[in-house]
Amino acid sequence: MTEASEQPTVDRILVEMTISAPADQVWDALQDREKLYNWFGWEADSLRDEIDYIFFQYTRADKEAGILWFEGVPDRFEIEPRGQETIFRVVRAEPAGKDWDGIYEDMVEGWISFVQQLRLAIEQHGLAPRRTLYFSGHAKRGGSGPIAALGLTDFRDTPDGQPHAATLPTGDTVVGQAWHRTAWQIGLTVPQWGNGLLIVTDKSVKDSAPHGRGMVILTTYDLSADDFAALEERWKTWWDRNYDEPPASEEACS
Repeated sequence: MTEASEQPTVDRILVEMTISAPADQVWDALQDREKLYNWFGWEADSLRDEIDYIFFQYTRADKEAGILWFEGVPDRFEIEPRGQETIFRVVRAEPAGKDWDGIYEDMVEGWISFVQQLRLAIEQHGLAPRRTLYFSGHAKRGGSGPIAALGLTDFRDTPDGQPHAATLPTGDTVVGQAWHRTAWQIGLTVPQWGNGLLIVTDKSVKDSAPHGRGMVILTTYDLSADDFAALEERWKTWWDRNYDEPPASEEACS
């Protein structure tokens, strides 16, 4: 019998995808600090500390069951072996009966971005080192969320695996494949960045960001120092022209 103070919970699958790699390889990518560093999040001085906090200090691993439990939050990773492939899920236990359709959630969209970075890193790069750029902000007056601002709205409906080609206002021409999409974000492969990945996320409009807000993550491989610096300069110039920094309180929970 459920106590009055307790709410019944149900499992909501936040992500379910197939990774073209055996389960042991996927599990290793979740347990090895250096491999985690090569797919989780983005370049930041705090990244190694964040990995230690999220994946080691407050995580309970059950390899036999294929489950990684995150302590203090209702989320878990599930790894299901399928021969040379793995079914990977991010699952959240939450109160039953709530309708989440059309609601933006920072943590959910973050998990989606990260595990799509994991899939790319495993399938196409053998978890080799990468370099990333990250931008987040509120659109200036007259602006919009970054999907529209980058001219990528049409790709919201592009099925995964289909080709794309776009010339961006940053000056970059990207030609690759649609990688993933949700109601709030899109991912596109970018061979020009060493077969990297561009993830663009719109966030919900709010009083402090009436013109839109969002973030982008650029994952690159094997770019020279000069090419990476030039890419960073192009994107920073465009971003700063179109977006203001979000409040520190918002950035901390993104």
